[in-house]
Amino acid sequence: MAQVAQSSVKIESPFNCRRPPLGQRKFVSPSVEHTIQAVASTIADRELAWLFTNCFPNTLDTTVNFSVDSRDKPDTFIITGDIEAMWLRDSTNQVWPYLCILNEDPHLRDMFRGLINRQAACVRLDPHANAFLRDWNAFSKWQHDHTEMRRGVYERKYELDSLCSVLRLATHYYFQTNDTSCFDEPWLKSIELILQTIRREQAGSDEWTENSHYLFQRTTPFGGDTLNNQGRGNPIRRTGMSRSPFRPSDDATTFQFLIPSNAMAVVCLRDLSRLLHKTGLSSRLADDAARLAEEIDAAIARHALIHHPIHGPIYAYEVDGYGSASLMDDANIPSLLALPYIGYCDIADSAYQSTRAFVLGPSNPFFCRGESAEGICSPHIGAGWIWPMSIAIRALTSDREPEILSCLKMLKQCHGGTGFMHESFWKNDPARFTRPWFAWANSVFGELILSLHRKNPSLLAEPL
Repeated sequence: MAQVAQSSVKIESPFNCRRPPLGQRKFVSPSVEHTIQAVASTIADRELAWLFTNCFPNTLDTTVNFSVDSRDKPDTFIITGDIEAMWLRDSTNQVWPYLCILNEDPHLRDMFRGLINRQAACVRLDPHANAFLRDWNAFSKWQHDHTEMRRGVYERKYELDSLCSVLRLATHYYFQTNDTSCFDEPWLKSIELILQTIRREQAGSDEWTENSHYLFQRTTPFGGDTLNNQGRGNPIRRTGMSRSPFRPSDDATTFQFLIPSNAMAVVCLRDLSRLLHKTGLSSRLADDAARLAEEIDAAIARHALIHHPIHGPIYAYEVDGYGSASLMDDANIPSLLALPYIGYCDIADSAYQSTRAFVLGPSNPFFCRGESAEGICSPHIGAGWIWPMSIAIRALTSDREPEILSCLKMLKQCHGGTGFMHESFWKNDPARFTRPWFAWANSVFGELILSLHRKNPSLLAEPL
């Protein structure tokens, strides 16, 4: 996600709908519209209900480009919002809240199938790229980056979680629908490329060669936008984990074994193995995915747990296999805070609880408290800029009602009068925010409200 200028907009907030007119919406799902009405009608807090009505359908309203090709194969390209490109990670997260209503809406299922097809095609174009253009023949504004840029690629920052997001969408689509219609030979080729890439990036730096390994440099004043060490990043020693030169924020890692992304890989690879075995599509790839998951999981257990002087054993954010570790958390998902959300561990897990206490307090250099809210920031924007998605994930990974209610109150206060979530907002003034159109943040907020509606509706039954 490229940085954009910070906005300072204050809009008075009568609770009128902020969605585009019906004729201007990019994709319309009757099931989503029914869900909006059913959920909003149970939310006692008028402003919270208004936010849900605006945010939950924002991806469909504004970012989906759906078509059917000449072979009657659906194709879905989803922009991230104010950037005309599709991130593999963002596109999965943007549609994630709609998974639970897929069986009620064949048109929505077609949209998902189209996104699975498009993501798989993106992987075949370049498994190391994180973001793509709709036009396969177009050049990106980043075409002069010092890496193997190709037509159709918007940005080539290799992020392990991007490949995991492709697996997450496909596997959960199948688990929800039992539909295998999009899992064809080209899709299997993409899966093989994903497994090969994750395996290749298990190599330590002593195994890297200039001709066979991913390199990336950018001419930029921002250190997080490029890799040092001639485009290789800091050295790593083989551990069993897989390298991720960039974080989910699109910032360069300090130590390239990024723990949240490796944890996500464990979950997604196991889900992939289950899908491939259940469908009989490929026992070979199923077994390879399962073995790879076990290797990475064992390496996390050996190398990722660090003894903190205050919190005891916690998960590091990044390690290098040489004994160095980065103790922090970033707002972007996957994160340490989100480990139960991505399915890696239970909320009650003792190591996670210790890590959570670290992440949500002053020991984490990117946690901050302000006059309006408290939450996790990101080096991508800077300290003091709280990301609403971190507040939503805090609520989604909590079983404590007072904490969840506190998160809802902060989210209600952070939209700056616009009726939408943003990338980040200034800790003391929610009217100062970055990225006024950021569909991922809106989807995570919508997912939180939908989850509470289904699992703990009493929290929505009283005004905040």
